[in-house]
Amino acid sequence: MQRKNFPARTPPAETRDDIESTQSEESADPKRFDRSMPQPAAIARAILEGFNLHYGRFRYVAQQAKARFESGDWHGMREAARDRIDFYDQRVLDAVTRIERDFDLTCLSDLERDSLWQAVKQQYVAALAHHRQPECAETFFNTVCTKLLNRLYFNNAFIFVRPGVATDYMDSDPPSYRSYYPATMGLRRTLRKIVIDLGLASPFIDIERDIRLVIRSICDAHRSGASSGTSALGRPFHVEPDCQIQILSNLFYRNKGAYLIGRFLNGSRIMPIAVPFLRNARGEIYVDALLFSADTIATLFSFTRAYFLVDMEAPSAYVEFLRSILPHKPASELYTMVGLQKQGKTMFYRDFLHHLRHSSDSFVTAPGIKGMVMTVFTLPSYPYVFKVIRDLIAYPKDTDREQVMSKYRLVKIHDRVGRMSDTWEYSLVALPRRRFAGELIRELLAYCPSVVELDDETVLIKHLYIERRMTPLNIYLMHATDAEVDRAIKEYGQAIKDLAAANIFPGDMLFKNFGVTRLNRVVFYDYDEIEYMVDCNFRRIPEAPNEEAELS
Repeated sequence: MQRKNFPARTPPAETRDDIESTQSEESADPKRFDRSMPQPAAIARAILEGFNLHYGRFRYVAQQAKARFESGDWHGMREAARDRIDFYDQRVLDAVTRIERDFDLTCLSDLERDSLWQAVKQQYVAALAHHRQPECAETFFNTVCTKLLNRLYFNNAFIFVRPGVATDYMDSDPPSYRSYYPATMGLRRTLRKIVIDLGLASPFIDIERDIRLVIRSICDAHRSGASSGTSALGRPFHVEPDCQIQILSNLFYRNKGAYLIGRFLNGSRIMPIAVPFLRNARGEIYVDALLFSADTIATLFSFTRAYFLVDMEAPSAYVEFLRSILPHKPASELYTMVGLQKQGKTMFYRDFLHHLRHSSDSFVTAPGIKGMVMTVFTLPSYPYVFKVIRDLIAYPKDTDREQVMSKYRLVKIHDRVGRMSDTWEYSLVALPRRRFAGELIRELLAYCPSVVELDDETVLIKHLYIERRMTPLNIYLMHATDAEVDRAIKEYGQAIKDLAAANIFPGDMLFKNFGVTRLNRVVFYDYDEIEYMVDCNFRRIPEAPNEEAELS
């Protein structure tokens, strides 16, 4: 598919950001469009139909996850999660093909093209007035348009640089979460009702036993937390009039687990809740644990994990609920973790543009030992790194751009088991040149000239990866205490074991290729040499004949 290259010109001024109502383009200005021109309403409808087809398939896969969990179809669960990642790009290409086939856009002048696409956007906004996924539909519109339009059109007049439809207080029907009142029902009956409402078809091993264990865990955690002053329930525990347990209506599925996500509200206190359900070899379900620490639950939604399968009619309602119990998680990462990684990219980029407008520090080379495959830079005030593949990859590395991209693709679709960092992949990223340190500019031009373009105002990077910034393990160890070193080295060894259990051989296992997260987990992030374990031939290292050979 070739992008149409329109003549370069000064981009038109932006229209209003918030469009409250939209009129027919013909009634607003009968001379604006003639009958031979493509009709904006028809183009907008074609794009929205493409999105609706995509999201219908997205929800269907999530709905199938329940049956796969109940039947123990783990292979089908993994295949569905992997295949779903490509659904979005497939539907975008279908929509682009349809528009190019059904609407003649090549004969338009610059002014006609401007008027057409602004009108298409207005028609699209009007069509989203009662839509349950407007934010995701806007992202789909952006992706389609950027494949049809020249980069000069990438502003809010033609695409949704900022959202056009608000999602505040949006919810599904029935609502996205259910509320239970333990003060009137009693805790045991409430927990039993919650499990019944999940609608799992498989039998439990012993649900009454599981409920007893959950109640005991709550009491134990309250006693230990109250003694240290950290209990979310407070001490002495007093039931407030608004005491509720709120549970998201649909379970979150990943690998062999189904996760109930909720929150306990009591007055001004909110305690997050996560309950993983597992299935034994006989097909019986049991409660594996009770999680009610924000940090513990945050690891479930970590950027080092595979995406969840969860059926959401109104995804913004689910993300808003998750943000209430995980306030340190940005919406971009939560959208990504529920499988809407393209929406996550959109949210991240909007947050990033906002941060650029409200900061003044410069992009600099990321701290740590420089690699031979990537040039990595960061903005110190923003917790992410930007990775650009080098044009010439020095010896002894035996790889090229296509192979490196295939490795990152492998990580994207593989189970990351909490030990490999996820990335967002971007194209044609324009950044302000005045924010780049001179040394970084020289490094990019020296090592990545084919993907970097400069003018007086902008650094354009044609392809890059963005991921969460971590402290490189080698740097962490230099400044750690003895206890921290001991824990980090054990984490490093466990990370390698976890990767091996997931059929991943890291290849290059130097400390500089691992990072330490905010929660002190050691994570691998250098993918150019990873391979499947089953594709490797491991040989025993012969015994060294002397000490010099041992250290060589």
